[in-house]
Amino acid sequence: MAFSIFEILMLLCFACSWPFSIIKSIRTKVVLGKSPIFMIIIILGYVMGILHKLFYNFDWVIGLYVFNLIIVGTDLILYFCYIGKNRRDLLEKAS
Repeated sequence: MAFSIFEILMLLCFACSWPFSIIKSIRTKVVLGKSPIFMIIIILGYVMGILHKLFYNFDWVIGLYVFNLIIVGTDLILYFCYIGKNRRDLLEKAS
């Protein structure tokens, strides 16, 4: 099975980047400024990559797509866990 080293490196770069966002969200509990629509689009991109691997070019790289999807999904879940409190805190400061 032929896979692209560039595809692997791209996925590894993303896999290294997202944990910083997750760690910051957990540490600060602040998600203002993050875009859930952006994260959903990224998740959809990973789903398309997984489907491509399943239907046209199945190889072990599919695991990197799944891992990245889980990481971005985790960040999205954290967004929805913290956004309500962030908005309430912002309104309190404005009052």
